[in-house]
Amino acid sequence: MASTTGGEAIVGSLVAHGVDTVFGLPGAQVYGLFDAFQQAQLRVIGARHEQACGYMAFGYARSSGKPGVFSVVPGPGVLNAGAALLTAFGGNEPVLCLTGQVPTPFLGKGRGHLHEMPDQLATLRSFVKWADRIEYPDAAPTLVSRAFQEMRSGRNGPVALEMPWDVFTQRADVSPAKPFDRFPAPQPDSERIKAAASLIASSKAPMIFVGSGAIDAREEIRELAELIDAPVVAFRSGRGIVSNTHELGLTIASAYELWPQTDLVIGIGTRLELTAWRWPYRPEGQKIIRIDIDPSEMRRYAPNVPIVADAQAGTRDLLAAVQRQGYKKQKGRREAIRAASASTLKEIQSIQPQMAYLNILREILPADGIVTDELSQFGFASWYGFPVYEPRTFISSGYQGTLGAGFPTALGAKVANPDRPVVAITGDGGFMFAVQELATAVQFNIGVVTLIFNNNAYGNVRRDQIQEFDGRVVASDLVNPDFVKLADSFGVGAARVTSPASFRPALEKALADGGPYVIVVEVPRDSEASPWTFIRRKKPA
Repeated sequence: MASTTGGEAIVGSLVAHGVDTVFGLPGAQVYGLFDAFQQAQLRVIGARHEQACGYMAFGYARSSGKPGVFSVVPGPGVLNAGAALLTAFGGNEPVLCLTGQVPTPFLGKGRGHLHEMPDQLATLRSFVKWADRIEYPDAAPTLVSRAFQEMRSGRNGPVALEMPWDVFTQRADVSPAKPFDRFPAPQPDSERIKAAASLIASSKAPMIFVGSGAIDAREEIRELAELIDAPVVAFRSGRGIVSNTHELGLTIASAYELWPQTDLVIGIGTRLELTAWRWPYRPEGQKIIRIDIDPSEMRRYAPNVPIVADAQAGTRDLLAAVQRQGYKKQKGRREAIRAASASTLKEIQSIQPQMAYLNILREILPADGIVTDELSQFGFASWYGFPVYEPRTFISSGYQGTLGAGFPTALGAKVANPDRPVVAITGDGGFMFAVQELATAVQFNIGVVTLIFNNNAYGNVRRDQIQEFDGRVVASDLVNPDFVKLADSFGVGAARVTSPASFRPALEKALADGGPYVIVVEVPRDSEASPWTFIRRKKPA
């Protein structure tokens, strides 16, 4: 044992779990923690807004597979970071929020102490996987180890720990942290594996859907897909598990062309958002197999055969069962899949000018380059119009749809992957949510290339208002700064382009620059084709 402060006990426990980077914004309640960061020489990336701390931790986790850690003050600081925690919850990413609390004598008293919330833990527990309070320095090692155990076991997700203001500097004899093993994953049920293999054997046109929970099963999924000639489809988070260069790696646009004939859905580590509600119908008689580590998923969208298991273990057992039982491939199946891909690739070129820019981005960016999307006309189009070759290289806010997440998420991804190019696709509206983080990018030389597609509007909102509310437009037209001059004022390199032809050399220069860079793509208002043509599908007549 050693005499350490509460802050030092937390930091020592983080180091024991392999943490070397923290995203943070200090304040009075967490002074003792940030001083401990400094003494331990942890890398602290200081942001200009708490929401960016959380988004950067999310981007760090999603792009690397390692936990992302951030620290902010309690109360308003936690609430500011709440959108990022909710994004991590929706995206099933291991993110740890470390925050403070009022001094111990004020806990639960409602005396109006600085940043006091009526019940911060209850608030956090409503949208994170697990949260607790460290009330004494010697409790820190166990609770930090528990936090890592919770966020890495089963369905990954964000967790939070709070500590009272005074405990961060209070001293006690503290034992070193001992990382806990993950909770045991449920093992695949052999009878359900057999039942699933039988469904596959009787199917003629199966389709595999994958989400972020399937990343570690990528090899098994590819083998299963090739064995049964099943296209593999990801909406957002699972993109790249099977590369779009593989003839079975389909975008959602191509997959929908094959949907009418699909008689079996195999969902692996995914909520099946597309088939559950985004696509307008299910073919008659279609069956569903699901492999998911979270048993509650089987109640949310009940399959014919539920397999509650880790994606890798469940897919490995299913693959082996299908190999034993055998599968008769349908003549012409691969040809039909290739034809759907080819025809859709031509069809989506009608989504202009988005596809012209996305095509160039894909040509120039290396296979392992990382892209973060944003809620924008170009971000939406990227869900199917930007081919993805490797997992963890396309990062989205998922079903949360958190406007403003793209740029700070990209900063976190670049911190985790300093030697790989990272490009943030943003709109002018979303970028302004976190524009202040250009200062963070400069201070810490985080070389993200940010594409601001500027149509001077919340483009999607404006289109919906015009189409669905008799042309009445309210609060969706925007007056923006000159983004090039704004970037220059931060010391960030910038360029303005007005066409795909001028975009190519600007992007090449930005990537070669090595530092933070902004490319402003001026897009006339209302000039973009609706990207929803290939996302929100209409039921055929």
